[in-house]
Amino acid sequence: MPVEGARMKPVICVVGARPNYMKMAPIVKAFAAHQPPLPYLLVHTGQHYDHAMNAKLFGDLKLPDPDVNLEVGSASHAVQTAEIMKRFEPILDEHGASAVLVVGDVNSTIACALVATKKNIPVVHVEAGLRSFDRGMPEEINRVLTDQIADLLYTTEAGASVNLAREGIAEPRIQFVGNVMIDSLRANLAQAVPVAQTLSAAGHASDALHSPNGFALVTLHRPSNVDDQETLSGLVNTLCEASKRLPIAFAVHPRTRSNLERFGLFARLAGERIVQLPPQGYLEMLGLMSAARVVMTDSGGIQEETTALGVPCLTLRENTERPITVDEGTNTLVGRHHDAIIRALDQILVGGGKAGRSPALWDGRAAERIAAHLHAWLVARAN
Repeated sequence: MPVEGARMKPVICVVGARPNYMKMAPIVKAFAAHQPPLPYLLVHTGQHYDHAMNAKLFGDLKLPDPDVNLEVGSASHAVQTAEIMKRFEPILDEHGASAVLVVGDVNSTIACALVATKKNIPVVHVEAGLRSFDRGMPEEINRVLTDQIADLLYTTEAGASVNLAREGIAEPRIQFVGNVMIDSLRANLAQAVPVAQTLSAAGHASDALHSPNGFALVTLHRPSNVDDQETLSGLVNTLCEASKRLPIAFAVHPRTRSNLERFGLFARLAGERIVQLPPQGYLEMLGLMSAARVVMTDSGGIQEETTALGVPCLTLRENTERPITVDEGTNTLVGRHHDAIIRALDQILVGGGKAGRSPALWDGRAAERIAAHLHAWLVARAN
């Protein structure tokens, strides 16, 4: 007898960290809207454990409360990955699963994929095939290993398929569907919080970022940028120089804040030209990004979002796993060198920056394509 959607075991969908939420929200919505609906169980590993921010982000994205929270919390990569595996296995034993769907490249991604594949449960990886080719990045190891054991690999850009083929992944396992991050952006852009409201909520004057040149939005969180005193000090000096050209909204990540305090660098950021903001909700960040003259970041997701918004982006890294944002979008890879960053900023202020274009299938319907393909694949597998 053919298997109907309602009789399937659930697809267990895993989130663990903030970037996962933006990717998973449109997927579970598409699962619910598919005919027949795809049953799913939403598991939060608790890898990011700020309960107030989690609740804010889930609410902003209209992401259902997780069915299970493993409450793993922070630890070293090895301890955190092991703890997720220990706590995730009983969930599979209790609920069963037609597949385990993981997104992105965080520790939760590889940990849950390993448990599933050891139990002969299909692994589905959304955002497969992205490569920075920097094995010093923990996320790069997570990406490569997850793709090797995944049964289905959904890609965001055509170049990802080339990377996977180079690594010996068979073509039938790969499906180009587009970018679910952009699904979330397009679905929520109309609800983006105005910049003045965000500033007021943080205790700043509503016109704190007003300037003929507009303002720059800055985010920094990667260990390679914020854990080393010399590197972080250099970036702080660069931000101070940039702020002479236009005011800066600096959304300070908890890891970055801790290191700024530890290295005694906060005093350098004092002044009305650099507006320090706490970690922001999704709708607040959308408002800030869409209004910014330029975004300076080390975030992979923000590289994609600025390309979709048509906002110039300077990526403060030596490499990127999202080269399409450079080749087709608004992103420029500038590294961490003071002169290169300031030169690129000046070029944007004079010439307007790269126009870019939205890449293929970044149309807000990637999750629908995933739901349709995955349902057909699961039915065929069951029959």
